[in-house]
Amino acid sequence: MATVGGSGSDGKGQGVETPVTYYRLEEVAKRNSLKEIWLVIHGRVYDVTRFLNEHPGGEEVLLEQAGADASESFEDVGHSLDAREMLKQYYIGDVHPNDLKPESDSKVITFTWKISLPFCLHLHRQPFLML
Repeated sequence: MATVGGSGSDGKGQGVETPVTYYRLEEVAKRNSLKEIWLVIHGRVYDVTRFLNEHPGGEEVLLEQAGADASESFEDVGHSLDAREMLKQYYIGDVHPNDLKPESDSKVITFTWKISLPFCLHLHRQPFLML
């Protein structure tokens, strides 16, 4: 765990320096029991231990994701804006930058094209080297 100063807001509209606490994924992974449940959602760490008995989907759902990145599961369920707002009260810090995986809104698809030499000759009317 590391604490670094960062800019934040005190909720009153005035900017106040608030420290950001960073957690390594290794540390989050240890919090995976009824005693203590931490989740990572979009690079932010949440201690949802107090919420275990209140979770509308049941405690099993949280226990399955305990100590891990639950971003995909959280989004797949389609949580409401109220649920997203409620999540803020369980925020305890961010995943350490060295442990972050790049998130992407789209998947990268790679295509490989194989074109025969006669087809290339037809298109370009002259041969060329294809690698």
